[in-house]
Parts: sequence; C-alpha cells; structure tokens
Amino acid sequence: MVQAKTWILKQHFEGFPKDTDFELKLEQLSEPRDGEVLLEAVFLSVDPYMRPFSRVRMQAGDVMIGTQVAKVIQSKNPSFPVGCHVVSRCGWRTRTVSDGSDITKILADWPQDVSLSHALGAIGMPGLTALYGLEEVCAIKPGETLLVNAAAGAVGSVAGQIAKLKGCKVVGSAGSDDKVAYLKELGFDQAFNYKTVPSLEEALKNASPEGYDCYFENVGGPFSSVAILQMKAFGRIAVCGGISLYNDTTPQTGPYPHLQMIFKQLKMEGFLVGRWEHKNDESLKRMLTWIQEVHQNAWFP
Repeated sequence: MVQAKTWILKQHFEGFPKDTDFELKLEQLSEPRDGEVLLEAVFLSVDPYMRPFSRVRMQAGDVMIGTQVAKVIQSKNPSFPVGCHVVSRCGWRTRTVSDGSDITKILADWPQDVSLSHALGAIGMPGLTALYGLEEVCAIKPGETLLVNAAAGAVGSVAGQIAKLKGCKVVGSAGSDDKVAYLKELGFDQAFNYKTVPSLEEALKNASPEGYDCYFENVGGPFSSVAILQMKAFGRIAVCGGISLYNDTTPQTGPYPHLQMIFKQLKMEGFLVGRWEHKNDESLKRMLTWIQEVHQNAWFP
C-alpha cells in the first residue's frame, strides 16, 4: 500500500480563507492496476480561481482542487513511462493513482534550463488564459493599447508581455510599489500602484490619454467601473476574473456602466480557458518558443 498526504477542504470559506478551513489527512492508495500510473507531486498550483470555484465545484471533505506537475514513479500504462513528468488536475495531494485520462505529458522538447514549475504558470493554464483572452476574446491588434489590472499576477503579467510581443502599448495596475517596479522590468509601457494614486481615473488618463482599445479584466468592483469609462469606441474587454469580489460576504453593488457601454459600443465577454482546449498543444508550443526567445531578458515569471 502507498500512502498519500491530502489537503482537505474542511469547510467552505467565509470571507478570507483561514488555516482552519483545511485539514491534512493521510490516504491509503492501492497499487496501480493495468493502465494506471502512480504519480508523485513535484509542484502544486495555488490560483485565485480556487476561491470562487471551491464554492460551486466542491463539497466539504473534498481534496482541494488544483493542478500539479507530477512525476510518474510506477507505471502500468505504456503511454506514461516511469520517470516522465505530467500535468495533472488531481488537486492538493502528494501521490495519486491515475488511469491516464486526467493527465497530460509535459512537452517533449521542454528545455532543461526552464523550471517545470512554468507548466503551472506561463507555459500552463495561466499562460493559456492570458493568450486566449487576448487573441480569442479581445482579438488584439498591433498598435493597440491594452489595460491589465492585477498585472503582476500569474495571468496579468503574461498577458502584458504577450501584448508587447504583438506590438501593443501596455498599461498595468498593481497593488504595491514593488509590483509596479516588476511590471516595468517586464517591459510594460506604464504601470501604477492603484492603492496610492490620488485618483484612479486620473492615473488611467495619464497612462493613456487617448484611452484603451482592450482591457484584460482580473479584478472587477470599483476598478472596473472606472476603467470602462476610459475605453475607446468599439473597445473589447476580456473578463478573466473578479478578485476584488471573491472574499466578499456581502455582494458589492454599482455603479452600472451600461450607458457608456452602449454609447461606445463596447464588447465585454467572460471566458474560461477550457473553451479552447483543442488549441492547447499548439498554443503551449508557441508559449515555450516565446519564453525561450525572451529568457535572456528576464521576461516571464
């Protein structure tokens, strides 16, 4: 018998997550049967989406959701030999028995000098989210101006860099001076600390007086209400997240920018990265090429 450590969601979150919402348990696993593999976790993901998704996708007592990079340590499945690395959606656990249907091999040409942790970041779900939000939702074009909030995060930082590679002007908002400095290192044209600027409206206008063609939305709430007013006519807004709302115990209300959206004929679309899963292989190869090309310039977190 093989033993695994698992982090259980003991109870649903109320407000900000607390240590007492989780419980570490031991689980006994059977030996892999024909067609199965035994995985050992190498890296676990901790992502903002887990906060709202846990409410609708989990029951108390479930293993905490999440993705991991894992190593195959036993195999009775020829598609996944011992020693290979995979991406698995098996959550917060140290070991897992899988039939192979829920795991994906790491790209065969993964460079040795790039950490496998990037398969949970820039060359994984967050990177794909950034790519599809820009290409599929915003249909961003060279020469356009992009606004990204939560821009120092796993998705926002990649979205800004991809937009720069596509020949766009990029403005980023973040919540500390250190994060602003980081965005400038990544090549953002303008960046500001939304917590310390006297006026968010003025900060957005100063960063791009002509307005914004595209807006990669990760925050929601009051920031969104102000940013929408700065969009150009026929602007496109990709709604990826609403992190300012996730821990609310009382829902936020208004203001409501509907008239501005009508007058400016804005497009605002929510999306989930899985919609374009059929493109993932090709997209991950593109992301890997980009990260290799810009690795020397310290781009991509």
